[in-house]
Amino acid sequence: MTSQVSRTTEQADGTVVGEQRRPGGVKAVRRLDRVIIRFAGDSGDGMQLTGDRFTSETASFGNDLSTLPNFPAEIRAPAGTLPGVSSFQLHFADHDILTPGDAPNVLVAMNPAALKANIGDLPRGAEIIVNTDEFTKRAMQKVGYDASPLEDGSLDGYSLHPVPLTTLTVEALKEFDLTRKEAERSKNMFALGLLSWMYHRPTEGTERFLKEKFARKPEVMKANLAAFRAGWNFGETTEDFAVSYEIAPATTAFPVGTYRNISGNLALAYGLVTASRQADLPLFLGSYPITPASDILHELSKHKNFGVRTFQAEDEIAGIGAALGAAFGGSLAVTTTSGPGVALKAETVGLAVSLELPLLVVDIQRGGPSTGLPTKTEQADLLQAMYGRNGEAPVPVIAPRTPADCFDAALEAARIALTYRTPVMLLSDGYLANGSEPWRIPELTELPDLRVQFATGPNHTLDDGTEVFWPYKRDPQTLARPWAVPGTPGLEHRIGGIEKQDGTGNISYDPANHDFMVRTRQAKIDGIDVPDIEVDDPDGARTLVLGWGSTFGPITAAVRRLRRAGEPIAQAHLRHLNPFPRNLGAVLGRYDKVVIPEMNLGQLATLIRAKYLVDAHSYNQVNGMPFKAEQLAEALKEAIHD
Repeated sequence: MTSQVSRTTEQADGTVVGEQRRPGGVKAVRRLDRVIIRFAGDSGDGMQLTGDRFTSETASFGNDLSTLPNFPAEIRAPAGTLPGVSSFQLHFADHDILTPGDAPNVLVAMNPAALKANIGDLPRGAEIIVNTDEFTKRAMQKVGYDASPLEDGSLDGYSLHPVPLTTLTVEALKEFDLTRKEAERSKNMFALGLLSWMYHRPTEGTERFLKEKFARKPEVMKANLAAFRAGWNFGETTEDFAVSYEIAPATTAFPVGTYRNISGNLALAYGLVTASRQADLPLFLGSYPITPASDILHELSKHKNFGVRTFQAEDEIAGIGAALGAAFGGSLAVTTTSGPGVALKAETVGLAVSLELPLLVVDIQRGGPSTGLPTKTEQADLLQAMYGRNGEAPVPVIAPRTPADCFDAALEAARIALTYRTPVMLLSDGYLANGSEPWRIPELTELPDLRVQFATGPNHTLDDGTEVFWPYKRDPQTLARPWAVPGTPGLEHRIGGIEKQDGTGNISYDPANHDFMVRTRQAKIDGIDVPDIEVDDPDGARTLVLGWGSTFGPITAAVRRLRRAGEPIAQAHLRHLNPFPRNLGAVLGRYDKVVIPEMNLGQLATLIRAKYLVDAHSYNQVNGMPFKAEQLAEALKEAIHD
């Protein structure tokens, strides 16, 4: 039967709604242009897996999307408590989007703690699906509910769907040889099936995933499939869900190509492997597990067939020491960590500066100081990356802007390290690392040629005509020294942390030589070829918002809101933080006001003020979460009219 479109409206938040009603009493289908869903429950309820599967099916359907996983630092926090709540937020749309969304339209709450921890983020009118089986008196008292929020009227402003998820799951699995506790574990698959029905998500991918994941446990596999299908059928048959929703594919949001859903850490790992292949060098990762960087180690360990060697060291210092040794031996060397690990690696980074060897130091930033907030995001390692070593030890610093951009940032970091023979700091963060979005798989012809030439023989002639190898004789354009692989006949040379003599590399305590070497190493970094910064300014604005790293999505979303409201504002975003693009000073000078939003207390703003004498205005947040677009839009609007 053909559906009839009855009405189309635009809501206050910009969401476009169209409703179809099918003849014969079949449930209505409402068309939306976007929706934000948050799954929330105990850290043992499988919310991350549920969100990941829903995301994968959404990506395969062709929607644009952005995700925000949010989980406790404890491996298994106390069940039913607020600190133990784990959530996964997904924003998907039929058009280009940039953030996981400010406020969920739908909350799936698996227990009272999940409801209480997340209810404050929901706008009035949002849908709430609650697992009523978990709303026992004890569970509610544990999080401070004196009366049931499902019955006391506190949720009257929302569209509440009470569903006994646990009971329904156990009933659906009664034919299987499972204990009640084992059956209850599949309630997340029941919830996933229900949401898949509500939003017309494909199911084939999830069923294939479950068959592969539990191939060695056929009874568990069949139970999860049955729970997933039962959830879908429940949505189709129950009277409580009278409407399902359609969000069309984002056919105009993407250039032509082959796409896949990808997280920032996975994109970064793929970028590192690609860089090693483009450089025709083996990839060596020396690393120590740390949240939120460990996924890169896990992923790279799967790719031995591409010449990848992974070494899980006993500590952070050993990890970077092994990586630097691999660089000396002719590998594309990488070490991955987070902020506390960067502090431990600082001395060896300084040694790499002295040795002038290519080394990638990947910092997936998280909340600090010290152990801080291991599973939350922050941008507070910029000054550590710039200056966190003894002496004058400059290193290039680059930062990706989106999860997919982590792939390109890894290639760029490798280009700089290999071309200029220097360690490079790559600053991602927890928001990018764990978040995901569609990524266009590049064509091979689009990838850069990163091949390098190792030294093969003498490169200097002495006054008496003798040909010798000088390990610190530099390329006149890049100031890079030659890369000599140990064991190459005639290229024996001394390395170490004590100051080198220019050219020969011999130990030198000469004051004039030290001054020359310090200035030369700085000049090498200052001379790195980086692209000019691009400015998006269609209206001739007088205010510029300047960002770096993962603030790109929220800033861009806020700028779009302001422009739709008729507010002129310019936007620029930095990938290269050391050295800055050569045109940055001229760009800053064109605007009356420069606003820099950061998830720190103003670190980029400090650098900009010091270098360009610009009165940059900071807008800062350090709560472990990314900026919200509406919040930023209000702050930028105030800056425009101040």
